[in-house]
Amino acid sequence: MNRIDVTEKIISTKVAKGIKWEQVAQQVGLSKEWTTAGCLGQMTFDAAQAAIIGDIFDLTEEERKWLQVVPYKGSLPTPVPTDPLIYRWYEIVSVYGSTIKELIHEEFGDGIMSAIDFSMDIQRQEDPKGDRVNVVLSGKFLPYKQY
Repeated sequence: MNRIDVTEKIISTKVAKGIKWEQVAQQVGLSKEWTTAGCLGQMTFDAAQAAIIGDIFDLTEEERKWLQVVPYKGSLPTPVPTDPLIYRWYEIVSVYGSTIKELIHEEFGDGIMSAIDFSMDIQRQEDPKGDRVNVVLSGKFLPYKQY
């Protein structure tokens, strides 16, 4: 048994029971984005959160403990993603990455946007020409320090 096995069980149970990530997040009390990342093996749940997830997905006591282990982060199986949706994010960074970097540095100075002190919001934006995906990423700016 390992964390990947638990993730696979969560996904299988989600499909079998017709569960939506938003429903899981509401029960856990966190955003659907963070909760989904946790269920997919990319975040660490505390004991109370693991108990809720365990109840929803019929996890054993051992499987619930795996939810509390700090994971090896990074869920993509290849350097260049092959899944079309994930590849579009890769394409966005390839095309606009230098622009994003330039504009962040111009506004904030030399540093990075944290993916640790971070939040994300994904919403459907209705549009008569076809609905749009609205994604807001918010990360704390961390300046490089001089020493």
